[in-house]
Amino acid sequence: MSGAVRPSLGDFSHRIGLTVRWGDMDALGHVNNVKFFTYDEQARLQYFEAIAAIQPGFWQTSGIILAKIGCDFLQQLRYPATLDVGLRIRRLGRSSLDTEAAMFEGERLVAVTRATLVWFDYSQQKPSPIPESVRELIRRREVLPPEEATG
Repeated sequence: MSGAVRPSLGDFSHRIGLTVRWGDMDALGHVNNVKFFTYDEQARLQYFEAIAAIQPGFWQTSGIILAKIGCDFLQQLRYPATLDVGLRIRRLGRSSLDTEAAMFEGERLVAVTRATLVWFDYSQQKPSPIPESVRELIRRREVLPPEEATG
């Protein structure tokens, strides 16, 4: 994350609290790196549950699939801990969108995940444009407006 602006909790309208479990640790006594992807997944799914409640057919005929994910591990995290995880949509493309999730233990930023999701037609098994109704729900929900292509 060198050179990148570190997110703050105030950048996120969608936040969840997570309790770190004893089983999340590895042999070195800190939270295993793969667990941060699980924390991202939990925040991401809860973010889109609100959209699924409004968007007809979400999760049945169309919805999101994960195309790519990465993580900047900034600080070690140890049990016991409670995390505040914020997730936002950074970019809205034609059929894809980029997310950012920041994980905080108190004021301490411990990890940032970034993912690319694709809006997917499950019956056709191919990407499709993000519906305007979903775009508008995302725009209204975000504290920081997502970057959008023009033209």
